[in-house]
Amino acid sequence: MVNPWVALEPGADPAQRAGAIRRAHDAFTTGQAAGAPGGGGRPGPPGSSVRSVVADSWRRSARARVSPDGTAPVELSDGDLDAYRAEHPLARVMPLFRDLMGTFAMDGEHLLAVCDAQGRLLWVEGHTAARRRADRMNFVPGAAWSESAVGTNAPGTAVAVDRPVQVFAAEHFNRTVHTWTCAAAPVHDPHSGRLLGAVDITGGNRLAHPHSLAFVQAVARAAESQLALLGPPPAASRTASPAVELRALGLDEALLTTGGRTLRLSRRHSELVVLLACHPQGMTGDELLVALYEDEHTTPVTLRAELSRLRRALGDELLRSRPYRLTAPVTADFDTVLCHLAGGSPAAAVTAYRGPLLPSSRAPAVLRLRDRVDGQLRAALLARRDPELLSAWTGSPWGAEDLEAWAALAAVLPQGSPRAPLVLQRVRELDAEQSGFPVR
Repeated sequence: MVNPWVALEPGADPAQRAGAIRRAHDAFTTGQAAGAPGGGGRPGPPGSSVRSVVADSWRRSARARVSPDGTAPVELSDGDLDAYRAEHPLARVMPLFRDLMGTFAMDGEHLLAVCDAQGRLLWVEGHTAARRRADRMNFVPGAAWSESAVGTNAPGTAVAVDRPVQVFAAEHFNRTVHTWTCAAAPVHDPHSGRLLGAVDITGGNRLAHPHSLAFVQAVARAAESQLALLGPPPAASRTASPAVELRALGLDEALLTTGGRTLRLSRRHSELVVLLACHPQGMTGDELLVALYEDEHTTPVTLRAELSRLRRALGDELLRSRPYRLTAPVTADFDTVLCHLAGGSPAAAVTAYRGPLLPSSRAPAVLRLRDRVDGQLRAALLARRDPELLSAWTGSPWGAEDLEAWAALAAVLPQGSPRAPLVLQRVRELDAEQSGFPVR
C-alpha cells in the first residue's frame, strides 16, 4: 500500500512528477485567482499526480486567502525572538535535534528547522549555501510558515494536520518554494499530549524519499522521549491548581469551570475553547477559520461575531485577541487522557475517558483531535491486552461495535471463563454485520 504522506513512491521519476504537479498547481492557482470556490477547487482526482493530503492543504490555503506568490511574514526578531525561544519547551531538546540531524543537514546541504505549534520558525540551521537560499524566501527564524501564512509546506502542514508529512517541489503552495523538498514531524508534550511544534528537514529533491520522512519522525519521537525523561518544565510544576477546567469528552456542549462558576458553552463556543486550550500561545483569525469551518465560504466576519459572543460569556480577562488566546492555564479532560497514556497508564486513561471529544462536532481540527485521543486510547488497550480494560471498553457505547476489541477480549479471557461464550457470540455477530453475512 502506498503511504499517502510520502511524496514519491519507489520507482517514480522525480522530474516527471514535479512537472505534472506544477501543471496541477498552475491550474489550481489560476482558478483561485479567478475566484473559483476554494481556489481551482479540484487539484486532481484520486490517482492523479496530486496526493489527497496536498490537495486538502491547497484548499485550506486557498480558503485562508494565501497568495501563491506571497512572502512569509517575520513575526519575531532580535530580542523578542530570543526571549520566546528561551521559554519554549522545544529549546530543551535543541541539543538533541542538532546531534541527530546536524551532520545530516551539513553533509547533504540541507536545513534543520524547528517551528512552534503555530508554524512559526524558531530555529533554522544547516548548510551555509542552503541558508542563503532560504533567506531569500524568508525561511528564517521568527517567520510565520503556517499554512494560513504561506500555504502548503512541511512544517506548517505537519502542525496543521498533526501528522508527519513530506512536501515535494510544486506541492508547496508558494511558488518560491517549488525548488525545495521538505519533511516534518510534529512533536508533542509527553506529559499532556499537547502539540509543541514540529521538526523539519528541508533541502533539494534528494529528500523526496521515504527515508527522510521516517528520519524526522524518529527524531520527533526521540525528542518526546527526551522531554519525558526531563520531566515537566519548572514553570509547569509551579502551577498549584488549574485556573480553568474544561470538560468536553462525551459532551456536545462543553463545560468550563473558572472562578467558582461553571458555564455550559454553545457547540461553536465549545469548539473554539477546545482549540484555544490546545494552543496556549494563541491562534490567528485565519488559523481559527480553517480549523473550525468545513464550509469554505464562511467569512472572517462570522468568526469574529462568534468570538465576540464568546468574549462576553467568558469575560475580557480570560479571552484576548491578537492572537486569540486564553489567558489562564487550562486543564482539559482530553489532555488528562493523553497524559495518562503518555505516562503508560491506560487504566487511568480509561477511567478519565468519558466518550468522544465533542461527538457532534464536524470542525476539521476537532475531528483530528478526537481521532487522535480515541486512536491512542484504543491502541493502548489493544496493546495492553488486559481483560478488565478491554471489558470496560467493549461495555461502553463507544466500544460496543469494536470488533477488534471484542476479538482481543475473547483471546485473553481465562480458559473456562463463564463470559467466554457471550464474548465469542458477540464477536461472531459483529463479524457477520461487518462482512454482510448472517450469523449461523
